Amino acid sequence: MKDNSEKLSPLRKLLFRALDGIEWIGNKLPSPLLLFAILALIVIVISGIFSGVSVTNPTTSEVVEVKNLFSLSGLDYIFNSAVENFIGFPPLGAVLVTMLGIGLAEQTGLIHSSLKSIVFGVPNRLLTAALVFAGVMSSLAVNAGYVVLPPLGAVLFLGLGRHPLAGLAAAFAGVSGGFGANLALTSTDAILQELTADAARTIDPAYADTITVTMNYFFAAASVLLITVIGTLVTDKIVEPRLGKYEGEEEENLEKLTAREKRGMRLAGLGFLVTFAIMVYLSLGPLRGDGAYIDSPFFNALVFVIFVLFFVPGLIYGIVSKEIQNDKDLTTLLGKTMASMSGYIALAFTAGQFIAYFRETNLGTVIAFNGAEFLKNTGFTGTGLILTFMGITMLVNFFIGSSSAKWTILAPVFVPIMMNLDYSPEFTTLLYRISDSVTNMVTPLLLYFPVIIAFAQRYDKKIGIGTLISMMIPYSVAFLLGWLVLLLVWVLLGIPVGPGAPISY
Repeated sequence: MKDNSEKLSPLRKLLFRALDGIEWIGNKLPSPLLLFAILALIVIVISGIFSGVSVTNPTTSEVVEVKNLFSLSGLDYIFNSAVENFIGFPPLGAVLVTMLGIGLAEQTGLIHSSLKSIVFGVPNRLLTAALVFAGVMSSLAVNAGYVVLPPLGAVLFLGLGRHPLAGLAAAFAGVSGGFGANLALTSTDAILQELTADAARTIDPAYADTITVTMNYFFAAASVLLITVIGTLVTDKIVEPRLGKYEGEEEENLEKLTAREKRGMRLAGLGFLVTFAIMVYLSLGPLRGDGAYIDSPFFNALVFVIFVLFFVPGLIYGIVSKEIQNDKDLTTLLGKTMASMSGYIALAFTAGQFIAYFRETNLGTVIAFNGAEFLKNTGFTGTGLILTFMGITMLVNFFIGSSSAKWTILAPVFVPIMMNLDYSPEFTTLLYRISDSVTNMVTPLLLYFPVIIAFAQRYDKKIGIGTLISMMIPYSVAFLLGWLVLLLVWVLLGIPVGPGAPISY
């Protein structure tokens, strides 16, 4: 990281030195591809050491035992699941399909021209806030924000003469750190509501039936402004100054749009509007489904929808700009896009093995239940209990990346404990969402963490896990502190966390 310490206050110098230390230590680790391979081997060995260790789910009485991969049956699993683990790596398909659409728009020059129109029409400093806000709101599209916004944020900042990694970091912070905030209800609200109600039913079935999908809406909506402001300040005051001036190979010399570019933009924009209108019709009609709108067939196919929304305008622009004159040109441009993702595809193989092994051995489940048991035995109440619960949740997030998977394990234990101490299930869920969100961006076990590294390596081929984590820690700490202050104010004023969702049980 470039040293700009002579221009900084003593406090910021100290902060930057601490982050530089974290980056140095983190970058001493092997490359992400090799690191995940090593971690996969470590999981195999640990599963052999702790084979037979078990925990009991206090709600279902189900016994969960550590499975031994350091055995003949484990060897059979390792060899026969390798291809499936690679293909089944959750972000792989979503990233490649989405990047086909985004890549075509980039290769034909549509994104470049769009960037120029933004640069010449929007004040520079408003873009950071807009990018963070877009990241927060992207949870409407479930995990699609991880794939779409960070690379676009990097391109946008580069075009403005700013450091592309700062744009990537701002978008990543909004998407991951802001996952617990939104102005609208998302599929996450529906999933967490079901799990919370099931857990509360063991104590008070009548109360559990009153828990709705809007249980955290008031606090989540208020958090959008909080995360947007904090994310903007951290980007502009800490992350970007620490990165310094970008001196990479890629340069964006933006000039006024040419007549051909303007025509391409108009026709591509028209194509986007028509495509968007068709998608709206499909979402309200043929692909509406019978259940909740956010669980409809349309939303389940959102990755393909995003691909189409980028592909169609990119194709139109390419035809107008003469970048695409026949089917061979189209094939070549799509091939270039996939070639740029080759590093990520290789990384996905080892990451997929590690995550599959960790899931197969049940190590994450055992760690989570033991953490819950620890909390139960501490005897903490009040603030001590709340902070301990949040701390354990943040720790568990380093072992289990999926929000719903963690809450499936933790809710049956924590919700009854907190209810017995007069905290409502809705409030407990809110504490969980805050704790989960603030650590998303600094845990390598987040499924999309390798994706972000792959995007970052387009601008700095030497970037490692340490660099990314050191960029994201200021967001993580700032979001946590900001949320704790907001939570304190909320509790002192006794404001419901959602419609009909009090703090106390």
